Amino acid sequence: MQHNIFTSMRSLKMMDGCKGGQVFALHPSGTTTGGGSSVGEKFLQHLQDHLRVNSIRSKSMRNFQNVQVYNTPVLAEALAIYGLPQTDLIEPQIEHCLKSVNFVETLADLYRRMEGCSQSEKSGMFLEQCAIIRGLPDPKLFRRSLCSARQHAVDVHSKVVLSAWLRYERREDELVGTSSMDCCGRDMECPRTALVPGYNPELVYDPCVCLRSPREEGDVEFSMGDEECSTSEEDCDMSFCIGDEEVRCSRFSIASLSRPFETMLYGLFMESRREKINFSQNGFSVKAMKAAEMFSRTKSVYSLEPEVVLELLSLANKFCCEEMKSACDAYLASMASDMERATLLIEYGLEETAYLLVAACLQVFLRELPDSMNNPNVVNFFCSSVARERLAVVGHASFLLYSFLSHVAMEDDMKSNVTVMLLERLGECAAEGWQKQLAFHQLGCVMLERKEYKDAQHWFEAAVEAGHIYSTVGVARTKYKRGHKYSAYKLMNSLISDYTPSGWMYQERSLYCNRKEMMMDLDTATELEPTLLYPYKYRAVSLLEEDKIGAAISEIDKIIGFKVSPDCLELRAWFLISLEDYEGALRDVRAILTLDPAYMMFHGKLHGDNLVELLCHHVQQWSQADCWMQLYDRWSSVDDIGSLAVVHHMLANDPGKSLLLFRQSLLLLRLNCHKAAMRSLRLARNHATSEHERLVYEGWISYDTGHREEALAKAEDAILIQRSFEAFFLKAYALTDPDSNLDPDSSLYVIQLLEEALRCPSDGLRKGQALSNLGSIYVDCGKLDLAADCYMNALDIKHSRAHQGLARVFHLKNQRKAAYDEMTKLIEKARYNASAYEKRSEYCDRDMAKSDLSMATQLDPLRTYPYRYRAAEVLYLDVLDSLPVRSEHRPNVGRVKVLMDDHKEAEAISELTKAIAFKPDLQLLHLRAAFHDSMGDFISTLRDCEAALCLDPSHADTLELYHKARERANEQHT
Repeated sequence: MQHNIFTSMRSLKMMDGCKGGQVFALHPSGTTTGGGSSVGEKFLQHLQDHLRVNSIRSKSMRNFQNVQVYNTPVLAEALAIYGLPQTDLIEPQIEHCLKSVNFVETLADLYRRMEGCSQSEKSGMFLEQCAIIRGLPDPKLFRRSLCSARQHAVDVHSKVVLSAWLRYERREDELVGTSSMDCCGRDMECPRTALVPGYNPELVYDPCVCLRSPREEGDVEFSMGDEECSTSEEDCDMSFCIGDEEVRCSRFSIASLSRPFETMLYGLFMESRREKINFSQNGFSVKAMKAAEMFSRTKSVYSLEPEVVLELLSLANKFCCEEMKSACDAYLASMASDMERATLLIEYGLEETAYLLVAACLQVFLRELPDSMNNPNVVNFFCSSVARERLAVVGHASFLLYSFLSHVAMEDDMKSNVTVMLLERLGECAAEGWQKQLAFHQLGCVMLERKEYKDAQHWFEAAVEAGHIYSTVGVARTKYKRGHKYSAYKLMNSLISDYTPSGWMYQERSLYCNRKEMMMDLDTATELEPTLLYPYKYRAVSLLEEDKIGAAISEIDKIIGFKVSPDCLELRAWFLISLEDYEGALRDVRAILTLDPAYMMFHGKLHGDNLVELLCHHVQQWSQADCWMQLYDRWSSVDDIGSLAVVHHMLANDPGKSLLLFRQSLLLLRLNCHKAAMRSLRLARNHATSEHERLVYEGWISYDTGHREEALAKAEDAILIQRSFEAFFLKAYALTDPDSNLDPDSSLYVIQLLEEALRCPSDGLRKGQALSNLGSIYVDCGKLDLAADCYMNALDIKHSRAHQGLARVFHLKNQRKAAYDEMTKLIEKARYNASAYEKRSEYCDRDMAKSDLSMATQLDPLRTYPYRYRAAEVLYLDVLDSLPVRSEHRPNVGRVKVLMDDHKEAEAISELTKAIAFKPDLQLLHLRAAFHDSMGDFISTLRDCEAALCLDPSHADTLELYHKARERANEQHT
């Protein structure tokens, strides 16, 4: 059957394709030869017609029910019209961020410069850190750097941009019922606080006080009538005449407004001797002069109409009345509260160089992103060189601003003209080396996507010249696209020779080799950097071309097992369709749509929802009750992708079910798909049917974005409304945050909260998690029998992960064999079980532990404990038996004194370096620093400590080691 399907599919002879960023190229048309049936030809034509009239999602969903479905073998043949995956039609994507050839040294250097820079420079340093760590998989690191940049921002412009960027990263625009100018209660992101100049890094952690009345801080509101009555005639000793009207003024008060007025009224000009001064030719109205007179006495403009203040601003500019200009600027800035007003007022601000007004208008535009970029007026303010120059005049054209705008534009549409123009402006604003590297490199990436290869090569070469070595990949790729394959090969070969080889170097060089050398380079790339997707995809498609579909699936399974991505799932779905495993294919397509609801399958030719409809006709249909049973089974077997697919199916039948969306977010977090998880959580909040439910989901959003105290407050508010499982569980979970050390009283309180949660109605999936968490707290408190009861109860409701907790209990009771058996049960049940192998290694003898850890690394190279264990094993055999059961801890190797030879030292360091090369983890860096320290290599110790502290400057153990190593290094020099 397998051979027949592929003979049939290949008979379509679709050899003309194009390269793309997804899985494989797809062909717009094709014809069948001898192997094709008349029915297949008709169906092929039918699908082509269907595709043409269903090019956008909404239309495709509306018309899809009209597609006729034929027998099962025809489905595989018909889907072949979208093109077979072919090895010569896939290629790796060039990363868009800054990428260093020595990431650890780059982090260390950045930390040293941060420590030595002035307070005014810190915000810019943290922005550089954002650019460097943007490519890391943990979004919390980027957000932490962004928060630090905002914390140390001095000027209003930087505060406005960074506050808006923080809001954008949380996608608050997706929360129903919120306005872009709403304050979330945090000073750091408050739109009003951002417009206050000055520097106080501690205030950003305070609750926002923006709800105070704007008059509360001493502003006194006046009415025009009151002001006119408050000045007697004898105080007015001159008049400004405008047409037939006179505005009586105090000469002294007006003269105090500015040096030009003082010179006019008290200098050598003839106006200084006149009681009446003709002001008609200056172009200002009587109202404006009355307003100026009033301000000269009250120093306030709050009682004036906005149009009068606009004219007064112009007058203040013309006569250099700085205090009056500032007052007008601040008043008008407070008026910029929505897009319509901001679009109108920014023209006045630019014309009159009103810094605060332009800042307020920019803030509206930025906090409305990405929607505001659909407004042509807003686009015009940012995209052209003239627009940038106008913003520069008023102090609002910066690398920071265009970095944010271009980031949003690239996420929205890499190929658009807007993206190109914004990146060009970014390059014009770039001053420092890293800024030029980023701007030029991203321009190269965009031009490559647009297939403008000559321009792309130019920008990549400019980035290399500015010091970004990784952009050499772009130069090689564009040379290859322009027909210079050997030149591209030589370039990458030189890069591998000149620098410490990395996986991405071999991956890129593989594109320019013959088949045999290519496979060798890809194998080397995987060995050095097992998280690269392309080598797995290429090897899988190569196996497909040899009709080894089972082996192709096994190959792509290797990467999906620890790094879930839509393109790899798409590739596996294609393989499964070829095997007529439609249930498996449907599972993967549903998972893809969970990760990216707008995903277009087969290189943008078919929306995923359409393929779901096709596949659904060839699988057993489930009721909602069936779905719950399927979800329990998959949850029990730790099959998160299968669970995602079931939830997607359930949501198709009940799209507004917030409970299901919440479950979806939990699964996505377990798969490290943070962005998709937060989208699901926001949807759950939007579909909440009660205030209590909304508070719970908002609490989880706060917790997952790093606002633990706010999450606790939301949980408490929810409990006051209704005592529910989720509210109690949220509060307990937030209190047991990994960064917080629970004392006995706090542990007792968390136990009470979890017990309260378990008394409330909920489904077994969530109760199993609560029981497991409760067992963990009992273990920490030494109540092992109670913990065992919790884990057994969790297992009774198919919460298989409880095997891990029960194993820990057995181990602490010195029942090592029972602990080992529990983990073996989990390995047998779990679909993706790298974690189970890792945990079981703690209950084995040394040889079996090495075997289990080897298997854990093979299944998931991102798990760091096996590398730490193996490094410790080489150097510190004495301490292995004392390794803590909880593997997030690590041996305190800095205090262990043993004799070592040079070979073992190099072997241990190599084991850690291997992992750090593709996962610069804080714990790995700290452990390697400790090894260097115990060997007396204080320079390397300092470097690794600095790199670790760049990732987390508050890590206590690393700080202690760093200070000691610095003292010893100083002693050596003296």
